Amino acid sequence: MKAFCSTCFHRCHLEEGQTGFCRARVNRGGSIVLANYGKFTALALDPIEKKPLARFFPGSRILSLGSWGCNMRCAFCQNHSISQCGETELLSKGLSVEEFSPAEIAAQALALRGRGNIGVAYTYNEPLIAWEFVRDCARLVREAGMKNVIVTNGCVLAPVLEELLPFIDAANIDLKCFSPASYKKLGGDLESVKAAIKLCHGHCHLELTTLIVPGFNDSEEEIAEEAAWIASIDRDIPLHITRFFPRWQLTDRFPTPVESIYRLADRARRELSDVLVGNV
Repeated sequence: MKAFCSTCFHRCHLEEGQTGFCRARVNRGGSIVLANYGKFTALALDPIEKKPLARFFPGSRILSLGSWGCNMRCAFCQNHSISQCGETELLSKGLSVEEFSPAEIAAQALALRGRGNIGVAYTYNEPLIAWEFVRDCARLVREAGMKNVIVTNGCVLAPVLEELLPFIDAANIDLKCFSPASYKKLGGDLESVKAAIKLCHGHCHLELTTLIVPGFNDSEEEIAEEAAWIASIDRDIPLHITRFFPRWQLTDRFPTPVESIYRLADRARRELSDVLVGNV
């Protein structure tokens, strides 16, 4: 029996046993279930600035979780070894997968409080394709008096975010570019991301990140349009303008010139009050 996935704009219609575009959601018995619920490829205590979050408990650390899968196909993905794989591919590469329940993650977060931990960040791959685990874990983390952070591409449907936001304290959303056609090339959807940004604003602390890739999204016109749109919501939303280094399918390109990062950041500052540069 076919099943319909309502997590993101892809709206995959899956046959029995078939896995969706994200490699994490599968049709089992006519229902969409998570293949990666509670399964992790990465677990680390990171500086909060690494998310990146510059204006949310600076100087603190946060327990960061990653699984596998993503509902985009960015050619410059920095975490492609996990985000662009399913479980079988991961294991064939010799990468390990560990299982933890939401209660175990919440307990680990609490145990790390003495090392500066403020909570849990759902990150590394796209966490919201596994939104049910994020919801279940975030609820327990919140009950323990700790913080929840999502680092996401924002390509999810509104009901997913509405289910999660009561438990989310901060979000960093990757605003990859500001062109619908360019988003489509990445396997994403600009309107979904814009809707996610609007939903998060006012419900949790929000910061945005745009990775500047030469020849893709590095024009002043595009960054000006992006900054103006962000300012129409709130000119105080922090925007991280970060430098690209060759990764995955874009190893034939040079890193973004440092001067381009500063020039585009200066252009964004005409509209926004808090623009930060990264990887320079």
